[in-house]
Order: sequence, then structure tokens, then C-alpha cells
Amino acid sequence: MRTMPPSHPFDDDKLKEECGVFGAVGVTDAASFIALGLHALQHRGQEAGGIVTYDPEAGFHSARRFGYVRDNFTSQKVMETLPGSIGIGHVRYSTAGSKGTTAIRDVQPFFGEFAMGGAAIAHNGNITNAEALRRELIERGSIFQSSSDSECIIHLMARSLQRNIPERMKDALRRVEGAFSVVAMTRTKLIGVRDPRGVRPLVLGKVGDKGYVLSSETCALDIIGAEFVREIEPGEMVVISDTGKVTSSKPFEQQASRFCIFEHVYFSRPDSILEGRSVYETRHQIGVELAKEAPVEADLVCPVPDSGTPAAIGYAHESGIPYGMGIIRNQYMGRTFIEPSEQIRNMGVRLKLNVNRALIRDKRIILVDDSVVRGTTSRKIKDMLLDAGAAEVHFRIASPPTMWPCFYGVDTPDRDKLLAAKMSVEEMRDYLGVDSLQFISLDGLYRAAGVAAGRDPKAPRYCDACFSGEYPVVPSDMIAKGFEMKTAAE
Repeated sequence: MRTMPPSHPFDDDKLKEECGVFGAVGVTDAASFIALGLHALQHRGQEAGGIVTYDPEAGFHSARRFGYVRDNFTSQKVMETLPGSIGIGHVRYSTAGSKGTTAIRDVQPFFGEFAMGGAAIAHNGNITNAEALRRELIERGSIFQSSSDSECIIHLMARSLQRNIPERMKDALRRVEGAFSVVAMTRTKLIGVRDPRGVRPLVLGKVGDKGYVLSSETCALDIIGAEFVREIEPGEMVVISDTGKVTSSKPFEQQASRFCIFEHVYFSRPDSILEGRSVYETRHQIGVELAKEAPVEADLVCPVPDSGTPAAIGYAHESGIPYGMGIIRNQYMGRTFIEPSEQIRNMGVRLKLNVNRALIRDKRIILVDDSVVRGTTSRKIKDMLLDAGAAEVHFRIASPPTMWPCFYGVDTPDRDKLLAAKMSVEEMRDYLGVDSLQFISLDGLYRAAGVAAGRDPKAPRYCDACFSGEYPVVPSDMIAKGFEMKTAAE
């Protein structure tokens, strides 16, 4: 086992995406394309990464490493071990399996050898019935190599009676509950699948005449100069051959789409396109809606960098209050900078963020952040502003209160660790010690995401369970452990 500390104590108070996936077929030196794609997706997982490729002369090749893509997959020595024109890759932040104590065997992609040849898979999301499936498979003789929920897919494929790998994958994924965007590969085919509700993203891009890529986000297409073709639809499987042929099928029972709204708020990069909308523009519009819903007299609008920046710009634009970089982020605070002692840990935020004293002194500050999870970082940032001479501090949050854990691929604390699950907004304001605190409403968030009428409580457009407690897929494993879902009275 190897323990990977968070990149900084500041990051402990943010929600974490589980991972990013990327695949390429029909290109010379697929591993280089994949490494560049994973680098663009690094924000989705910094704990570890892996690449699997296939070369007809030498077979399947795999490299899995802890840490950043730039530190592992830019080495010529490593990349020479990954020949071939087809491959898949994965960057990981653990939500299932051994959180924080990841073994190398937990790092994806996972590989399996079947009667019709080998296959590898990489998975973004969370399987909510993984523990029940795992018990069943072990009782039937399966031997697991990792603690990851994603390995269940390989074992289910091994037990399928179908004659080719795409059909075996369909069989396996029909048994799976929860959220999944999967990229997989055989010797000649690249496969992409989204769950029937399309909770997690997956897009298709084209490179040259017959090269294709699959990616969690469009920003990874830009880095390799790929043309965006389209999003993989909820419940769709695409199979792309090494000759450039693309086939599509819908192997699952149709469900209402419930894309994760927090992808718009925080997870995706602002230069990505989601559902035909610019993530940056959506976040800017969140700030506009927030200014309409929660105005306050102040002298300066400041973001908590970097995730609060587009919303702060939108708030300033709508309110007419000047925008300023009242907090500066240290871009070079690395994961291995220091092994934090208790004293250094308490300095946490100051190592990553510093107040622009000359700008904020004697001013009433509106501080815009994407979310409040535990509230520990928010308190420290408020203290920094007051210590630097701010006259008032008003928090405006670009998402509704995070009151419920996510079971679909996000590392959310237990519910009793979520500040908004224990306190009212006024109690949170007192706890944080700020002059005012307001969150965007769920309706306002939907309007910012392009749903003009707001949230339809009978048929929500998005998965917003972390805010509403309404889970589109019952988290079977958690229910078995005693997790109490929201009742009608709540």
C-alpha cells in the first residue's frame, strides 16, 4: 500500500471527481495521444494514472503509476514500453476501493484475457451495487486483484456466454447499477459506453482520416487537435474499429437523462463544452443569477481561485460592483512540497492562497466560491481577509447547500461531515463568522445551466442529489449498510 496525501490541506474541503478516461484508435503512437489527453484531464484525478496499448507484434502493454501524468508519461523510457495504434488511459482519484491508501493494483485501466482475446477497461463513475456483485462473483469462484468497484465489470464479462467482447460488455453493464462512462479496448476496437442516465460525461472526437478518440471532456480533444464529433448519448455504446468504422447501439432500457449538474458547477474544466454549452459561460451565468438572488452592498467582488472565478466575474457584471483578484493562488504548490506537520497543516490555506492586501484593505468584500463542504477552508479564508484589513466579508456560493453525499463517482464526505446537513444557512453564517452568507437556489442553478423554467420537481433535468437528496439510482450497497435516504417529509 502507498498513501498519497492530498495535494494540499486546502483541497480537503473540496469535492473530488473520481477520474477521467481517454482512448484512441487509428493513430500512430496512441500512447502519446493518450498521455496528452490525460494531462488535459488531470483535474479529474491526481492520485494515479495508467495507460494500456496494443501492438500486433508485441501484444498488450500496460503502465500504471502514482502521481501526475507529467511526472510519469513524459518519460521516453516509459512511453517506449507502450507501442501501438490503439489504447486507453485513466487518471484516478479514489472514491471506491482503498481511499487514500491506493495500491498499484487499484490503478486503472484493468485488463482481462478472454477466450476471444484480451480486453482492457477504464471507468469513470461509481457502481452502487458493486459490493453485492463482488460477493456474488467471489462465491462463484472469481478472484479479485483490486479493491476497485470497476473490476466487477471484467469479472462479469468473463462469465458472459456472448461470443465477442462488445456483447460481453453489454451483458456485464446490464448487471451494473449506478453511474458509468467506460472506455474499453480489444486488439482492434475502441469501445465507449455511458450509463442509461448519462450521469458522467463522455465525448467522441476525430483525428485525421480514420483516427478517433474518446474522452471525458472536450478540453482533452483540443490539446491533441482532434475535431469534436459529438457526445456519446446516455445509454449508448459506440464501437470504433481500427479501420475507422463507427457503430452505435443502445443496449440498455431507456431512462430519463440525469447528467451530473456539478460537472457544470465545478468538476469540468471551464474551457470544456458540456451538452452543447460552454462550461465557462454557465459558470458566468451562475454568478449573474446569484447577483440577482443575493445582492448586497459592497466595494469589491473577489473569487476564491480558481473555481470561483467565472461566477465572480458574472456576479460583478450583473451587480455593477468592481471585480478584483483579492486572493492570489500559488500555482506551484506541489503535492510533495512538504510532509505537513500539525503547525504547517494549520497554515494550510496560506501556503496555497495569499490575500492581495493593498486591494482589499478597508473594503467590503463579496467572496464568491463554488461550494461549501465542511466549511473549514471558508473560515480560514475569511480570517485571512479580516487580518488583511477587510471591512466586511460576504460569502456568495455558486451552488446550493451540499446536504447529501454522492454515490455516482464523487468523493463526498459522510453526511454528518457536510456543514449544510447539520446547520441552517444562518447557523452556517455564524459558524463561518461572515457578515452574510447566501447560496444560489436550485432553480437559479438550473436557469444558469440553460433550463429557463428552473427545476421541475417531478422530472429534474439533472442529477442534483447532493443538493436535493433525490437519488436517480438507488445506492443499493449504501442502503444495505444503513444509509437513510430522504423521505417525502424532508
